[in-house]
Amino acid sequence: MGELPCVGHGVVHDPKARIGHEVDVAVIGVADGGKPPLLAIGEAKWNDTMGIAHIERLRHIRDVIAASGRYDTTRTRLVCFSGTGFNGKALTASSDVHLIDLPALYGRA
Repeated sequence: MGELPCVGHGVVHDPKARIGHEVDVAVIGVADGGKPPLLAIGEAKWNDTMGIAHIERLRHIRDVIAASGRYDTTRTRLVCFSGTGFNGKALTASSDVHLIDLPALYGRA
């Protein structure tokens, strides 16, 4: 039986900004000899309507991870989970972003 992806959370150190970025969801795949693929990173908010700033933050974090050279980020998906939904700019974001609200999460979409 093959190995399964690892799902967790953590902090990504940004050496240029000298800060740590919290990541609510990180999914790391299994690699056969190469760098493990970073399948997805995400942010979860219960009481906040999420917008383009949340997406841009995740894009920045993906770039920081890519620059570190530790993971293959060529196919990393960005995922936003929101208990209250998303604003118009978030809804029109590119296809590398998955927006998951409560109806989608609970199968009522």
